[in-house]
Amino acid sequence: MAEGIRLNKALADAGVCSRRGADELVFAGRVRINGRTAESPGERVAEGDRVELDGRPVKLRRENAGVCWLMLNKPVRIVSTASDPEGRETVLDLVPEPWCHKRLFPVGRLDFFSEGLILLTDDGHLAHRLTHPRWHLPKVYEVLVRPEQGEASVAGALARMRRGMTLAEGDRLAPVEVRVLSTSSRGILLEMVLHQGLNRQIRRMCRDVDFTVLRLKRVQEGPLELGGLAPGAVRPLSSREVAALRRAVGLGPGDPEHH
Repeated sequence: MAEGIRLNKALADAGVCSRRGADELVFAGRVRINGRTAESPGERVAEGDRVELDGRPVKLRRENAGVCWLMLNKPVRIVSTASDPEGRETVLDLVPEPWCHKRLFPVGRLDFFSEGLILLTDDGHLAHRLTHPRWHLPKVYEVLVRPEQGEASVAGALARMRRGMTLAEGDRLAPVEVRVLSTSSRGILLEMVLHQGLNRQIRRMCRDVDFTVLRLKRVQEGPLELGGLAPGAVRPLSSREVAALRRAVGLGPGDPEHH
C-alpha cells in the first residue's frame, strides 16, 4: 500500500464490513485516521496509518496478503448473517479450521428456511462487486412446490413468471427463467434462474401464483456450482473459481481498485 488505497476499500479488505457498509461507517463519524475523524470514504490510507473504528484499531491488510473465499452448503434454520441478535446459529458458526479465525462475512443472503450455495469471504472488494446491482450474477435455484390450484394451474403460473410479474406489494420483476425438472407425489420440482436480487423474491412469486414452497435450494451462482457439497459442509474456492468470479464482475486478475 505504498501510495495508499481508498478508506472504504481498506475497511472492506480488513474484513470489517462491505464497501457500502464502510461508506456508512465513515459518514456516521465512527472512523478515525491517525487520530482525526475521517471525512470521506475516498480518503487514502497507507500501511503505516492508524485506522480506528469506534476507538478500536483496524488491522489493515497488506496488499499482497491472500484473501479467503469459501463455499458453504447452508442448511435450513441457519442464519446467513455474521451474527444474530436472537442467538441463532449463523453461517459463520459452521466454518471449521483453519478458516474459522478469519474475519469472514457472507456474500448476499439465503433466508432462514432456504438452503444451498452461499459464499463466505474476507475479500471486501470482490464481495462489493458481487452484491452490486450492476454486476448481479444469475442465480439458479431448485424449488419444490405444491400448486394449491392443482397441476392444471402450473403452465399459466410459469408463463406469468417468464413474462415478468408484478408482486402483490407492487414490485415489478424481471422475467425469470423457469422450467419443470420433475413431478412426483411430493410436489413439482422447478428450476428457476433469477437475474435480480429482490428480497425473498421466489417465495413471494410463488405466493402470488398460489404455490406452496416446500423446499428452496440455491445450486449455482454465476460460474460457481454447488455440486455434491454436503449440507453444512465448507470448501475453499479454487484459484480458477475465484478468477471466474472476477471475470464475471468485470475484474481482471490484478485489478484491485477498478470502479
